[in-house]
Amino acid sequence: MSEYDSIIDHPHHRSATRPHMSMTNRAAQFSPFAALTGYDECIEETGRLTSLKAILDEDEIAELDRKLRQIDGSSDMVAITYFTPDQLKSGGAYTIISGEVKKVDVIENKVIMKDGTAIPTDDIFDISIL
Repeated sequence: MSEYDSIIDHPHHRSATRPHMSMTNRAAQFSPFAALTGYDECIEETGRLTSLKAILDEDEIAELDRKLRQIDGSSDMVAITYFTPDQLKSGGAYTIISGEVKKVDVIENKVIMKDGTAIPTDDIFDISIL
């Protein structure tokens, strides 16, 4: 004879003052929780790759200067590849923008596109006339 034989056939207790908890809610109280808030986002950010900015030699800089003078004031469509620094970590990414150049601002060292995008000339890697 077991020590629980006297209570084994009794009905399960139900509270008269509290509502019955469903099996889903009962199981949820034992589910895991995120003890380290933001840990997954930190790991994802660490794994995100960035590129280093390429250093141009004198010949490449001279070629870019020639192309900047050529596109200033023209209505040619161009594709400009430039470096965009990353806000969160070292490095960045290269971006390509296509469109018409509004003007080349030599005082501010920027290329201003017709859509309003301003590109620092120091970050330009390549200019292609389309």
